[in-house]
Parts: sequence; structure tokens; C-alpha cells
Amino acid sequence: MGLGLLGRGVGDAEFLAQSGAEVLVTDKKSEAELAESVEKLKEYSNISFHFGGHKLEDFTKTDLVIKAAGVPLDAPEIAAARKAGVQVAMSTALFAKFALDAGAMVVGVTGTRGKSTVTQMIAYSLTCAGKQVLIGGNVRGVSTLAMLPKLYEGSPRTPVVVLELDSWQLQGFGDLEISPHIAVFTNLMPDHQNYYPDMDAYFKDKANIFKFQHEGDSLFVGQQVLERIKAARPLAALQVPLAIPADWKLNVIGEHNRENASLAAAALRTLGLPDEEIRSGLESFQSVEGRLQFVREVGGIKIYNDNNATTPEATIAALKALGSDVTLITGGSDKGLDLKELVHEIGEHASHLVLLKNSNYKGSLRLGQELRAKNILFEESDNLADAIQKGMSRLRQGSGEPKKGALLFSPGFASFGMFKNEYDRNDQFLRLVSELS
Repeated sequence: MGLGLLGRGVGDAEFLAQSGAEVLVTDKKSEAELAESVEKLKEYSNISFHFGGHKLEDFTKTDLVIKAAGVPLDAPEIAAARKAGVQVAMSTALFAKFALDAGAMVVGVTGTRGKSTVTQMIAYSLTCAGKQVLIGGNVRGVSTLAMLPKLYEGSPRTPVVVLELDSWQLQGFGDLEISPHIAVFTNLMPDHQNYYPDMDAYFKDKANIFKFQHEGDSLFVGQQVLERIKAARPLAALQVPLAIPADWKLNVIGEHNRENASLAAAALRTLGLPDEEIRSGLESFQSVEGRLQFVREVGGIKIYNDNNATTPEATIAALKALGSDVTLITGGSDKGLDLKELVHEIGEHASHLVLLKNSNYKGSLRLGQELRAKNILFEESDNLADAIQKGMSRLRQGSGEPKKGALLFSPGFASFGMFKNEYDRNDQFLRLVSELS
């Protein structure tokens, strides 16, 4: 249910077909809209398609429904499947269940911000230490379900499974009543309020990362979310890790990344890594693509890709990490989140602002109104190439020598309306920056 264009749905369908299942792919979008994904599956005679909507009978006359992320909480098709006694699952949770059954150590990471970086820090440090690692979950283009054979092939060692888990994937953990052995919960901030009715519903899905843990499991949390998790009475021992030592020199910038590193270090210690190996891994770790990623320097101007900042809080963290003299490119599709703090931090840290704007970008419209109310000047642009040129032109102004500073692309909103998805937005930015001279 839900093929999409990000690659995970394609990988799930392909794996199931290769395993011998009769697979029906159903999606509300048209075949033309999904052409890129459909083309990759046409070679399989045991895959059929239903585009332009869902049929209830498809969900009641089957053995298993695998639903994609973002399926509405009250979807009638899912209700019909459950009423008919059909199992409903999500691919990452299904993989995690098999991994737990296979005896693998499963680490899960969630949070509104920081989950990608913490996940990658853990997996990278384990790999550097010579451990066998499988990384999946909310990872671009990766079908976690398709990694199942890797649990059993090759080395006699059982791999450590590290999963980045968003709130939707954790719905699936709730359905199967499972949680990872080691859970990391970075923080909880307003997000996806165009999907969830309130923050309690958002937290309820996130809480599945620890809800079904057992005594002896581990739960590491950021200070910001500690009290809320305490109130949920987890069975696993709840810990806020100590800060990493001040003399540990990270490549990734920002105080928020040192907090991320402390959570990663706590998980790695639980997995048996000594401090010298943890330090070595974390100090050599480079930024994850799209997360305050240093891309290149052009004429003294440092360019950062923070494409995956889809909330105001994420953009605020990036602005604070870079300090002053920052030209910010921001804007996008509205999630209904409060913008007051973002407006304040733009006023404090951004020397110039370029706002992406089109008829679909209600978030940009709302931000523009609040910026004007505070007399904060900004430029507008209806495409990313123009926004980059405007930002670079402003930074290059001055007497002869290029002005030193940073160009930060940190949208703070969703991508819908100007791009196919956030990965398309990311790729366009990197391509345009690579062409700068």
C-alpha cells in the first residue's frame, strides 16, 4: 500500500516478488506519476498494479498488507483488512521482528531531530571497530525488508542491526508489539502536525521504541524529552548520557551534534566498545548528507547543505552552529508549526535571507508575514538556482576580496510543491552548488 518514488517501496515489492509471493502494488497516484518506480518492477510477472486509488477487496482478500509510511491513522482500507483478520505490517518493523527472532542485537534511534546523525554515528563507529553492521529504517532508497537474507548469510557472527526510526515506522513496531534492545530517543518537538491531531498522538507512535522493551534492555534519552518519557513508565533503565569529554574533537559542528555524539557513545558502550574506539569513530565521523553538511568552499564562502531540516527547530540549530555572517536560504510547504523562535534566530544570526516562494509554499508565505512584522528584510525567489545565485551575490559584495561567510540551505519546511520530494530538493541543491565557480 503506497509505492512512492523514494525507492523503499520498490525494494520491498521486488524482494517479496523474488521470494515467490504474489504481490499487488496499490497506490493513489497514477501510473504516470509513479513511472520511475513502476519501470523497475515490470520485469516481475508476479507483481500486479492498481493505480489511482485503493479497492477495499484488495485489502480483505490477501494474506498480508504492508502499508507505507504516512498512511492515514483512520484509513478505511486498513480497518477493513484488520476486520477481515488480515495481518497489517510495515516493512521495517517486519524486518526488526525477524532480526530479533534471529538473535541479532537491534538498536533503534528516534527523535524529531538528530536521529539520522545518531544512527549513522553508531553504525560508522561499529564498522570502524570491525563489527558486522546492518543499517536500515528511514534510510534513503533502502528497503530494510530486503536486508533479511543478510541476517543469515556469510559470517557466523550475528550482525548488529541499527535502525533509524521515524514516527510512522514506529507505528509498525506498535502493531507487532516489539521494541529494540537498545533504544535512543533524542528529543521531541512539534512536527508532522499536518498528520497527527496533536503532540500526544505523535509521541504515542514515537514511544513504541521503548514501550515493549524488557528489563535488561537499554533506553538512552536526551534531556529535553526525559520527563515525558519518565511519565510513560518504561521498563528499561532510563538514562540521560553524560556529555562527551571536552577534548573529543568532532568534525561535525554545533552543540546539538555533541549531544548527538553523547547518545551515540552511550549506545556504543552498551554494545561493548571501549572508549578509545568510540572516540576514534566519533572524531572521524563526517556529516550525514543533508544534515548541516559542509559541501564546498567557493571564493572564501563556505556552503552548507541542511536540506533535511524540515522543521523550524532544525534550522535554528543550524543557525546557532554557524554563528553570524550567514546567508540563509529557507522556505517551503507548511506543517503548521510555530515560527516565532525561527524569526527571532534569523534576526540574531542571518546577515541575509532568501525565501523560496511559490503558490504551494504556505509556510514561506506565513514566514514572510512574520518577518515583515519584525522589520527583517529578505529577498524572494521562485526557484532554487536563483536563490543560490542571490545568496552568493550578497556574500560576494564588498571591496575586491570575497566576503567571508557561509551560505546555508536550511529549508525549515517540507518540500512539496516545488520538488518531487526532499531527496529531489537535496540533489538539486548539490548539483547547483557543484556548478558554481
